Amino acid sequence: MKSWMELLYNTCKVFVLFTGFTVLFYYGMIWVHKEYESYQRYEEPKGAAIKVMSMQIDEEKTWLQRLLMFYQNGE
Repeated sequence: MKSWMELLYNTCKVFVLFTGFTVLFYYGMIWVHKEYESYQRYEEPKGAAIKVMSMQIDEEKTWLQRLLMFYQNGE
């Protein structure tokens, strides 16, 4: 009878530890999300920055030229 009680007690301990660490992990993930939610990845450059590439909208390209440009540049 005592071995069943020890087994039940150890099972409850593992369940409580697992649940506690799961809740801790969940709230840790929420904290990390809130920390980086307002993080600006694409800030405007400061100083003497210049624009490197500009789009040329006026020229017409065929679908094959646009597909080849996509494969070459990934754009």
